[in-house]
Formats: sequence, structure tokens, C-alpha cells
Amino acid sequence: MTTTETGTAADQAAIAALTQKVIAAWAYHDADAFAGVFTEDGTMILPGVFRKGRDDIRAFLVESFAGNYKGTQVTGRPLEIRFFTPDSGVLITQGGVLGPGETEVADSQSIRASWTVVKRDGAWQLASYQNTPAKQQLPKPGTAA
Repeated sequence: MTTTETGTAADQAAIAALTQKVIAAWAYHDADAFAGVFTEDGTMILPGVFRKGRDDIRAFLVESFAGNYKGTQVTGRPLEIRFFTPDSGVLITQGGVLGPGETEVADSQSIRASWTVVKRDGAWQLASYQNTPAKQQLPKPGTAA
């Protein structure tokens, strides 16, 4: 993992730990804990999904954990942390969704994500999260999709 030197080692560790909080919340299908990583007005963007605010993120996950994501796990690891100011930055991760019984992320479920992080009241929170498929190739210009 690469980092810029604006943040302290403690800040870097706290930001990287956000990934573990999300993994743990997902493992228990705990929509409250997952949404709690976000700022009150945080945003979550997934392919075809936009949610704004903890309540909206929580509601989406309650439904998803009972539906499409039932029995799944997530995994991820930090690739880079960059600080914009001592209280804001971005975390880039690589990971994905593991289906029931899977131990490795399938190419179709592999993602790269940007986590815009802010420090509020001494704690790092997620202001915005966006992911995109890691393996999907865009069609070349002039070819059919």
C-alpha cells in the first residue's frame, strides 16, 4: 500500500481499518454497523445504485442482505491512501463479493473502490464510497458494446 505523508501513522491505520469495519459488518449482515461507517450525509455508489445518507444506505443493505447479498461476504485490501488535508483524503481498495462457500473473488465480482474519508470529532468516517468492476473492459471506440 502506498501513502502520502500528510497524515500521521495513526490516521493511516484508522483509515485502513475502515475496510475491516465494513468486512465485519458485512460478515454479520449488520446494516446498522455498515451504515455507521458513513457520515450522516454520506453517499454510496455501486453499479446501478446511488444512496445518500446513513438511513438510505442502511435501508438498501437491509433489503440486499435479505436478497441479492444473502449469505455473501466481502473482502478488500487498501492499495493507496492519499491525504488532501490532515482531515480528509481518499482510500483506494481492491476486493469484491464472495458468494456462499467461495474463498476467492470471481472476476465478475472483483471491484476497485474509492473511499473519500473525513475526520469528524476525532474519528475517520466515510463521506463517499464508489466502486466499479475491476475486470470489466470498456469496448473500443467504434465497436459494438
